[in-house]
This record gives sequence, structure tokens and C-alpha cells, in this order.
Amino acid sequence: MGFFPCIRSCTLSKNHSLKNDNQNKDKDKDKDTDKDLFHSDTKSLSSQPSLPSVPSLTSHAQPPSSTTSNYHYITTLKNHTSPIFALALTSKHVISASSDSQIRIWSRDTSSPTSSSLVACGFTAVKSMVIHGEKILTGHQDNKIRVWKLNEKQKVLACVATLPTFSDRLMKIVFAKNYVEIRRHRMCTWVHHVDVVSCLALSKDGTMIYSGSWDRTFKVWRTSDYKCLESVWNAHDDAINALVVSHDCVYTGSADRKIKVWRRHNGEKKHKLVDTLEKHKSAVNALALSTDGSILYSGACDRSIIVWEKPRGGSDDAQHMVVAGALRGHSKAILCINVVGDVVFSGSADKTIRIWKRGIDGKSYLCLGILEGHKGPIKCLAVALENGTSSSHGGTSYLVYGGSLDCDIKLWKLWVPFL
Repeated sequence: MGFFPCIRSCTLSKNHSLKNDNQNKDKDKDKDTDKDLFHSDTKSLSSQPSLPSVPSLTSHAQPPSSTTSNYHYITTLKNHTSPIFALALTSKHVISASSDSQIRIWSRDTSSPTSSSLVACGFTAVKSMVIHGEKILTGHQDNKIRVWKLNEKQKVLACVATLPTFSDRLMKIVFAKNYVEIRRHRMCTWVHHVDVVSCLALSKDGTMIYSGSWDRTFKVWRTSDYKCLESVWNAHDDAINALVVSHDCVYTGSADRKIKVWRRHNGEKKHKLVDTLEKHKSAVNALALSTDGSILYSGACDRSIIVWEKPRGGSDDAQHMVVAGALRGHSKAILCINVVGDVVFSGSADKTIRIWKRGIDGKSYLCLGILEGHKGPIKCLAVALENGTSSSHGGTSYLVYGGSLDCDIKLWKLWVPFL
């Protein structure tokens, strides 16, 4: 395992949608299903370019030594026995969740032992996770969202709520207007997801939770009482795989190859579609926003990360973004993206994590290197500044956690110089 300079051009892999494992009728076989999901077929795609119409923002030239990042592999966190689908960080802990429904907690103290505590188990596969204060929210394969609270002394997570809540369900079953048709001759109240909850996100002020699902909808929940406030039905033509929230917009990425931009104007209760971003040629798997929300990064099965930027001088109603270019180098599907400051981290089915740094001009990117070592696709990433500091010795130090379908979590310490 190690870190390599990013100097080679990309190769190709077979396009796959993250939705495909839903076709397996036995939901307890996630591990085998997800292995099949990322099986490559280089013969059929070895001659196909990745989004040739989108200009590249990176160079394949060897970066100068002054911009070379330093890394230190710290450890591998082992205890999970099935693919890891979600990672999240608190001030003291790393929280991991897997396809066999296990949720584990690990200390962020790199000098402590790498053993973990099994803090929750017994429900279905965990597909997504987000932290809200002292609570952890998880999206599951049984179409539900669960809210957990950690008992620090006993190292146990207690499930304090399941969404939709009982009161929410009870209030909606009475009136016919609350029912929607989910398939022919089958109805359900609009507060229910009817397929895997694939992504979760918090509003910037922490008052709302957004959930996206393979049922093609996204829903809005109030954090104070977990009431479902809104459901955008048929938001996409296929499964929703990713969702991120800025201060004024919601972005959803789907297996239908599209990214949609939604906005709720002041005084309105419903989100409205303000734009559709179409450039990817296969399922969109991952979305991430820059800190100020002006740049959107999207990763897909076409192996490219597209960089979208808000046009300068646009009015408030012009919420769409335009393509700035693409970050290329991964040889298989992009599965996760994380942004910290001006550094972008991407995980792929090619079993690597790449580190990209935005240039001072804001228009170019340098691929600083590749983290290798996992034996399976990188499904989730968590990144934090080391010790909460933003800079030291002419650069910035990061802790990078990679969760993989090989059932392991690997931790690196990364130092990125100022450019």
C-alpha cells in the first residue's frame, strides 16, 4: 500500500449503476452483490475516451517537487465482516456502517488501539449516514431512516427514532390525498420511502434533513421532531444516488445520468426544479460542494469528476451551474467525493483514492497523488484536518479515512503544501 504521484493517463472500466444491487431479491446478500457491481470488463471499453467533449482541468505532466504531497500510512481498522458503505466523523470518534447492519465506533486518537466497539446491530444494511449534533442518522436498505444516540459510558447506540415516525404515519393514513401510487394497484402514504435510502444530508443551519432514495424521490424532515415536511415525488427517472445541500439549493444525482438543482424560495413550502445538469454519460454516484457552495463536483460511472461552477454575474434566479471541466485519472467508476478547503478527495471502484488541489487561479487542478492499499472499491471517505489545524510548516495536514468493499477502513496522514 502506498502513495504514488499522479502522472499516468486514465484507463477504462465497465459502466455500472449503483442501483443494480437492488435487483437482488435476497437483500441479505449485499456483499456478493456489490462485488459483482464493480466487476470490470476492459475489453468492451478499452478504446472509449471518458467524456471527450469536456476539457480536462488537470495535466498529466509530472508535478514539480515543491508541490509534492507527503503521506504516512497509519493503520487499517479491522472488525467489519461485510462491505463498508458509510463513514462519518465526530470530534472524538470515527463511525462506520456496513452492509450487514453493523455500526461501529472507533477512536480518532491515532495513538490508541485500533479495536472498535460494536454499538448497534440488528436492522438491515446501512447505506448512508450523517451526524447531527450528538445524534447519528442512518439510511437503510429496508427504506427507513433511523436516529441513534450514543451512550459514551457503555459505548452503545440507542435507536431513539425511526423515520417516518409513528405519529407521522398515523396522521397520514386517514386521508386519501396523502396516498401515492408506488406501482400498479399499490398505494403508500407520501411520507414513506419505498426503496433503499441511499443518501442523507443536513441543511446548513441543521434544522432540516434531506433523504434521497432509489425510489426516485427525495424528502425533507424537520430535525426538531423528525416530521416529514415534503416529498418530491419522481424527482428523477431512476434511482437517486447522491444528494448535497448548499445555503440556497439542493442537488440530486441519479442513475438517470442527470443532476437536478432544486430551490425553495422564501415563503414557499415546496422545492421547485430550477435546472437540470446533463453532461455525464452514465450513472451519477457522488456529489460534493465547495465550502462556499460555488463549485459542485460530480462523480459517475464514466470515470470522470465534472467540475461545475456558478456563472459570474448571474441573478438570484439563475441557480444553474456551468461545466468548468473534468478531473480525470481514475480507471473505474467514481463512488465518493469529499472536499476540504481547496483539496478534493475521490474514491473509486479502481481501489484508489486520488487527491486533487485547486490552483490559485481557481481554474486548474493538480493531482497531487494516489493512495493505494485497499483490495476492493472505495465506497466512502471521511477527511478531517489533523488536530483541527489548518496549516503547519508551509502546508496543511489531513487525516484521510477510506471505507471499502474489502471490509476494511484505512487511515492515512497527508500533508499538502501551499501552492
